[in-house]
Amino acid sequence: MPPMDPLAYEKRGKFFASTFSEAEFYGRPIDEPQHVSIKNPLIGDEETIERELFGKRISNPDISVEARWKLDAGLKEEALIKGYDSIVLMSEKGFERYRTSGKIPRSLELNVFLTIGRPSRSSNSSKQTTA
Repeated sequence: MPPMDPLAYEKRGKFFASTFSEAEFYGRPIDEPQHVSIKNPLIGDEETIERELFGKRISNPDISVEARWKLDAGLKEEALIKGYDSIVLMSEKGFERYRTSGKIPRSLELNVFLTIGRPSRSSNSSKQTTA
């Protein structure tokens, strides 16, 4: 479902969920899969991502929706400054498993900042996924 704010993607990036049920939290999910091209993602759990971008943990369980949107905009801004084109958010357990075994969890959130649309066929080095 497109966000209510027409500038939301520009401010915070475009979020993709692993399943329809996870996406339903935000409203009606889009029926058609969308293709994205990812070249340099920041991968981690919330704490790891925030420490990489801000040097400390910012979020907390009681964060308001408005504060979360502001934080997401800050994450996007800092990630772009540091050369990331997306953030792959995993649960704490999922990220630990990924770090130790390389196994990608079935549940994750992808926030894409730069390239939304069909992946380029000319770049073999980019990682491609369907969300």
